[in-house]
Amino acid sequence: MVAYQRYVQLSQSRNSEERGQAAHMAALAYLGHKGPADEQAALYAALMNFLDDPSVKVRAALAYGLLHSEHAPRPIMLALAQDAPVISRAVVQFSPVLLGSDLMGIIRSGDPDMLVAMTARPALSQRVALALVRQGEPDLCVRVLERADISLPDDDFIALADKWGDDARVRGVLLKRRDLPGIARLHLVERVRAALSDLRIVKGSVQPRRLERLLRDGCDNAATAIGEREAGRGARGYVAAMAEGERINARLMLHALVHGHVLFFADALAQLSGAPRAKVFTILDGGSRAALHALLTRCGFTPAVRNLLARMVGHARKADLADDIAARHYVVSLLIEELIAEHDGVLPPSLDEAFAYLNEQNIALARTAARGVMPAFAAEAPDEIMLPDMSAGRLALPAA
Repeated sequence: MVAYQRYVQLSQSRNSEERGQAAHMAALAYLGHKGPADEQAALYAALMNFLDDPSVKVRAALAYGLLHSEHAPRPIMLALAQDAPVISRAVVQFSPVLLGSDLMGIIRSGDPDMLVAMTARPALSQRVALALVRQGEPDLCVRVLERADISLPDDDFIALADKWGDDARVRGVLLKRRDLPGIARLHLVERVRAALSDLRIVKGSVQPRRLERLLRDGCDNAATAIGEREAGRGARGYVAAMAEGERINARLMLHALVHGHVLFFADALAQLSGAPRAKVFTILDGGSRAALHALLTRCGFTPAVRNLLARMVGHARKADLADDIAARHYVVSLLIEELIAEHDGVLPPSLDEAFAYLNEQNIALARTAARGVMPAFAAEAPDEIMLPDMSAGRLALPAA
């Protein structure tokens, strides 16, 4: 323990190191004080006096002693928050006595270093977090969004996705957020698609038409997968936004069924038809073909598309399309054969887009299902002769 007389000697020393020791001791003594009130008042006065010390070292020693305490005097901490940068940044980052209103005043000052320090506070209110991300600085957005303990309103997430969709760093942090609204996530996926399609290394590696198909299929899968997740959470805003933007079409509905995203498919039908969700599920699960056609009619689909979707629902009832790739391939192949047979090979124009999608999916699913089949078969029958000897001739396409 240090006697008061010794403390007075240290506090009046010409050596800033000794005055710093005195400031730190006074801070600790104040926080741990359990004696009479007049003694505490004297300690408080001593802390106030150190605010006027000309040495940054002394004021920093005072701040260090009070920095993490919830019982530090607010007037002193507010004064230190306006001190030299090395002191103010530490106070803003760590002091728990600063209120949201205090932090809002600091935000209005616009000091970049102070704002960065604020993003590292142990606890940050939603109000302060929103004020920080609305500053329009990508670095601040990233720092705030990386914190899983801070939640933001859906509208602000959507606004951030719209504003920073082309910034890869902010976009990546937003996509990692589990609480990101589905419609904002889809918007960011579309920005990723645009960015990929503009990359020289991508355009130079993949034939343009195939690249367009791959990116479009990826976006379709993202749209229905996000919709499936949102539907599972009971969120209705995503499918409502999709319908309002007229983004629910036959291709997307087929994609949802082919990939087993039935919750999104049902939510989309409920949104388009205005029917209760429970009734839609009942019809999809075991309703008659007439009931299914009536539901699809209320959704505004053309007769040819209604017939196609009804056929797909019938096949989906008998197969596990969510996880079984072979089942998906089988159902899509069967549907293509049925359409060709039904229309004698001359499909109506209203089915052109859907039929093109089914053909694309048939090829993609066949490729996926075929991977590894022949090596596995050859491993079981290594001595079987499969191919003729081709060493004598050369192969070339006629136009090559």
